[in-house]
Amino acid sequence: MAAPKDLPPALRFLSSLELTIVAMSALMVLVVACTLAQVHLGTFGAVKVYIRSTFVYWSPEGSSWRVPVFPGGALVGSVLLANLLAAHWLGLERSWRKAGMWTIHLGLILLFAGEFVTGAFQVESHLAVEEGQTKSYSEESRRTELVLLDTTDPAHDKVYAVPVELFSRLGDIKDSKLPVTLRVRRFLPNASLEDAAVTDGLATQGVGLGVKAFEAPVVSRDDEADQVTAYVEALDGGRSLGTWLLSNGVSAAQGFSLAGRSYQLAIRPVRHYLPYTLTLSKFHHDVYPGTSIPKNFSSQVRLSDPVKGQERDVLISMNNPLRYQGKTFFQSSFGKNDTLSIFQVIENPGWQLPYLSCMLVTLGLFIHFMTRLRGGMKAL
Repeated sequence: MAAPKDLPPALRFLSSLELTIVAMSALMVLVVACTLAQVHLGTFGAVKVYIRSTFVYWSPEGSSWRVPVFPGGALVGSVLLANLLAAHWLGLERSWRKAGMWTIHLGLILLFAGEFVTGAFQVESHLAVEEGQTKSYSEESRRTELVLLDTTDPAHDKVYAVPVELFSRLGDIKDSKLPVTLRVRRFLPNASLEDAAVTDGLATQGVGLGVKAFEAPVVSRDDEADQVTAYVEALDGGRSLGTWLLSNGVSAAQGFSLAGRSYQLAIRPVRHYLPYTLTLSKFHHDVYPGTSIPKNFSSQVRLSDPVKGQERDVLISMNNPLRYQGKTFFQSSFGKNDTLSIFQVIENPGWQLPYLSCMLVTLGLFIHFMTRLRGGMKAL
């Protein structure tokens, strides 16, 4: 191994303590800024802007320009990870005497890697089910999709889904799987829907004939949600089948018939379909005797997975989630006079990495302590 003074300047800088201090200082600034920004952006929005971004951007008032003004958490974390790897490889002695330090550093590297995996691949959704009801999908509360449903078969619907990243762009949506072309004529990230005798004339079918959409500021509070709204026209070849006002704030069915089949259009939360079903048998809301203080929330559910041959009852409580096929179901909330249970559904392929990291750091500290103790006893 080359001595540090013989290293190229770039590699010497990458493994330097000075870079570590600068990166840690930047990370502290981001944490403070993210904490303060939660007042206006909410927890999810602040984390997205400051922690899980490459750069923090500033936009001049009234302009769509975005000017990078500070490195984001993803960039700072990447620099710290590269700095740790370089310092680890170049600065630590390769011997059994340093086995503890090597193990500690490996645990820290896994901790960084776990955050990157979580930020990139974790999916959080919710599954709300009433007693006696069976569900086979969960929904994201912060993302929407434009769906075209073929409702001809009474047994099940055929779903064509378009993510918001695509239908938020004005223009035509064409795909060989779609029976028609969808033309987005207007898109509102958040809207206020009001009854109106005179509408804006865009909608020619459905609720848009008596409802007008007014653009509204995007919400930031964690307990609020945007009413994503769009005016969507369906075209069969060059023939217009109508234009509908669609919104996740509208529950009324809207659609058309074509070639003997029935279709519905809607904007709704993104759904994640499960290859199994959950049926809520009973929800329990226990309180301490003589008080209204919650003692326990739990749900008795029936898990049915014909493919895996699973048919069993499961109790999901606050400290006892259900883990099945890569997803974790947590008892999150309830409603409708204790007849509705809401589960938070987390899919995180890297959920074990933080635990493994802590185990390695603990093991490394133990090895390092025993090595130093052994060395001290030999010197006596």
